[in-house]
Amino acid sequence: MLALMCHHGATRIYAKKLAPNDNSKNQLYLGGDFSALNIIPHGDIYSDSAEVAGAVRDRAKAAVDFYWVDEAGRHRAPNTGLILYPKYPEVRMSGFLLGCPAAPGEIMRVRDEGRVLFLGMTLQGAVLGYAAAANDPIVAEFNASEWQTIGVFQELPLRLEAASSPKSQLLNELRRICQLEWIASQKLALDGTKTPYSAPNGGGYTLEAELGITPNGYAEPDFMGWEVKQYGVGDFIKFRPKSPVTLMTPEPTGGIYKTEGVVEFLRKFGYPDQNGMPDRFNFGGRYDCQTQHHHRTGLRMVLDGYDVTTGKIIDMAGGMALIDNRDEIAASWTFAGMMAHWNRKHAQAAYVPSLFRTPPAQYSYGRQVMLCEKTDFLRFLRAFAAGVIYYDPAVKIERASSAKPHVKRRSQFRVAHADLAKLYDHHEIVQLTT
Repeated sequence: MLALMCHHGATRIYAKKLAPNDNSKNQLYLGGDFSALNIIPHGDIYSDSAEVAGAVRDRAKAAVDFYWVDEAGRHRAPNTGLILYPKYPEVRMSGFLLGCPAAPGEIMRVRDEGRVLFLGMTLQGAVLGYAAAANDPIVAEFNASEWQTIGVFQELPLRLEAASSPKSQLLNELRRICQLEWIASQKLALDGTKTPYSAPNGGGYTLEAELGITPNGYAEPDFMGWEVKQYGVGDFIKFRPKSPVTLMTPEPTGGIYKTEGVVEFLRKFGYPDQNGMPDRFNFGGRYDCQTQHHHRTGLRMVLDGYDVTTGKIIDMAGGMALIDNRDEIAASWTFAGMMAHWNRKHAQAAYVPSLFRTPPAQYSYGRQVMLCEKTDFLRFLRAFAAGVIYYDPAVKIERASSAKPHVKRRSQFRVAHADLAKLYDHHEIVQLTT
């Protein structure tokens, strides 16, 4: 079964033990939070209010590019999708049999105990499914071993003869990289060759190059399901970070920033460059849900459609917004859009300290690694509502009075390194011994 999954492109494989209610009628239950969205690739999330038993149920949906696989090939189930119920909260998967004659209906329509669903994730964002009945030898072999648990799933190796878990393999690679000491700043080209990199943000690229991670457009974690992030420190004794951690950089999808453009946004809410650069306007500062209007821009951050007391989304059409003193929306981000940015690359993350020296530009990576596991978008919102996560933009316009002004966009959501653990259910500090 593992070989079949790998043959069809799976790079990560999970299993879910099916409960009686896990069937085509009741949908497939994927957990009492949104962590499943970090594992299962999906399309854009959109709101869908459905009337059930005379009541309107607020929910969101996302399509899944799903295929059942067997010895005859892979068979697309075109109606597969995720359903998010924010008020419970929970995630379910539906439509996995509809429109696919080769789907294993004899297993997925029944309520039998002991069934297991195996799911393979590909780099292209497809999800592969293989269902096994309780009396299948595959299930017997699966039940005979212990596997790493992630939410309602258990993660399987790509090969049973694999000597260690993905976490162990990552730590072994990081230990090897630490032992290299100083490494020339570099970036891995698409053809797999290492090329010199002179820009000051080479710490992440250099680490990725040593791990064999090439830059790509896929929304996938870096190394065997782990997102690997480096952060600069002054020394390897105190490990004091030089700057906050940038979690993601989504552009606003609403407000004046979107409807009237970045230039008009900067002319309304920007301010002259504080270092005296002529004909330049900046938009910066810290914006969180615990502070009032920024003294330079006049904007403040609000969170709409989220209940701070219960920690639940009460309106999927809501989101976060920068507003002025007349409550006009200057820039906004929807829950659906932010959820898509947070998902997929934050389920498991490793944070690695680095030192920098020049000339020539070189990096060294420390032995004290922080591993963080199990998060979902609701944890992100809790931290954002509490002011732990904040918006820290770096937007500017140069040659502002010219016919063709130059605009630089950078919308950063950041967190202090000391607060990273608040975003995850589990974290640990690992010392990479020789």
